[in-house]
Amino acid sequence: MGMSVTISAAAAEDVEQIFKLQYLAFQREAELYGNYRIQPLTQTLDSLKAELATDTVLVARLGDEVVGTVRGNVDADGTGKIAKLCVHPRLQGHGLGARLLRAVEEALAGAGGTSRFRLHTGHKSESNLRLYRKAGYVRVGDRTASDGVHLVVLEKETKDAADFAVSA
Repeated sequence: MGMSVTISAAAAEDVEQIFKLQYLAFQREAELYGNYRIQPLTQTLDSLKAELATDTVLVARLGDEVVGTVRGNVDADGTGKIAKLCVHPRLQGHGLGARLLRAVEEALAGAGGTSRFRLHTGHKSESNLRLYRKAGYVRVGDRTASDGVHLVVLEKETKDAADFAVSA
C-alpha cells in the first residue's frame, strides 16, 4: 500500500530538506533559461532559515521526506505574495503543485486582510504558467529579475481563490 502525501506547516528541522529540494527542483528552470544564477539556486541556507521564521512556509511530505514546498507572506497592502513553489521531479505532473498552491492561498487568506495573491514565473516556464492560469491567475505585468530572467507577474483576487478551492 502506498503512502499519501500530506501538506503541513514547515518546522525548523525541515530547513535542510527544503534547501536541498529547492536546489534539485529548480535545476530544470535553470536549464530552461541557461542561467544557473537564478535566486532559488543561489539562496543561502541562512536566508532560507530567516524566511522560515517570518513567512508562511508549507511542505508536502511523503513519509518523512519533504517532496514539495511553497512559501508566502502578506504585505502591508494586503497582497499575498507566493514564492518558490516546487515539487520533487519524480512527483511532478500529479497535482501536488496545485495542492500546495491552494494550501498556501488558504493559509495566507486565513491571516486576514488579504485582497489578492501575486506570484511570478519565468516567461518560458509553460507548465508553471498553465498551472497558474488553471488556478485563476491572470498576467498583470512583466519584469526582469536581478539574474536577468524575464518574469511574468500574475495575480488573482482572493474571492477567486475561495471559488477555486471549493470547485477543486
